[in-house]
Amino acid sequence: MHVLRRTTVAATVMLAAITLGACSSSGSASDAAKGKAPIDQANWPAEVPTSELVKGLELPLEAYLPSYADQVAVDTALRTLQTRCMSEYGLTVDLPRPGANPPPHSNAVSIERRYGLSDRAQAQRYGYGLPKELTRSLESVEQGLSDIEVEVLTGRKKPEFAPPEGAKGSQGHFGGIPQPARAEHNGKKLHEGGCAGWSKRRLKVNEEDAGFVSRLASTSLSESRPLKPVQKTLKSWSACMKDKGREAADPYRAMEQGYADGDGTTKNAIELALDDIDCKEQTRLIEVWFQEESAVQRRLIEENKGRLAAVKKRMGEVLAAAKAVK
Repeated sequence: MHVLRRTTVAATVMLAAITLGACSSSGSASDAAKGKAPIDQANWPAEVPTSELVKGLELPLEAYLPSYADQVAVDTALRTLQTRCMSEYGLTVDLPRPGANPPPHSNAVSIERRYGLSDRAQAQRYGYGLPKELTRSLESVEQGLSDIEVEVLTGRKKPEFAPPEGAKGSQGHFGGIPQPARAEHNGKKLHEGGCAGWSKRRLKVNEEDAGFVSRLASTSLSESRPLKPVQKTLKSWSACMKDKGREAADPYRAMEQGYADGDGTTKNAIELALDDIDCKEQTRLIEVWFQEESAVQRRLIEENKGRLAAVKKRMGEVLAAAKAVK
């Protein structure tokens, strides 16, 4: 669903940071060694939400996803290895500082927006949108690198950057089918997957692990939605919205309406967002859906306990390897 992609894209990119090491937008892994100020953790997402309608809520599958702090530790090690690797090709790069531009959610489960908006204070300021400081994690590191730097880092050619029509600034997207990089640079053969791929192999990062857990989480969301308690509460929420003059079958449709006029922060979007959250609180929608999905996840964990145990073991091994990088 289009609107569901909107709510999960930031978290997906954040999770990719641990495996791809390329999704912040400023600073570099060598900053600490240069004596620069430490990362400001004030905007880091809490491992477990501390306020509003999802306060204290943590789905069972989140135990098999690294905390944001652990992701930053792994990403820092990846950055350090990548910077060293690039220097072997005669390239001095200033790669993004891990943790400098945090995402809005602590992991790919995205509990804060999993069932639509949950934070009234944030909705009052931003509607369905997000503060700018929480969207910088979506900016691509490739835009700030030269063609050869991208090739050595990623093992593929730099894709074409397409700014939005009529817009100014750096916002836009990369498109096209990735093309293989040149075979060597400065007489040295490029690593498979570039320095990024080499760094992941050094830490033995298993990219499939995060994907597997995310797929289970997607399954639990889709399987819990048709359950009777959730459907009953969704109908109550929709009736509450109708009493406020709104037409929306579920919170995702409301969010879609909120984004219809732009970035989700218009006056109309803010008013809609506040009605949305008020109806969630009145009907206990998030509480009910969370309980039902938690039960589905516990079943999925039992059905996949062997593989999930291996995921958790590897997660600890990768973190230990990352902390050993100096």
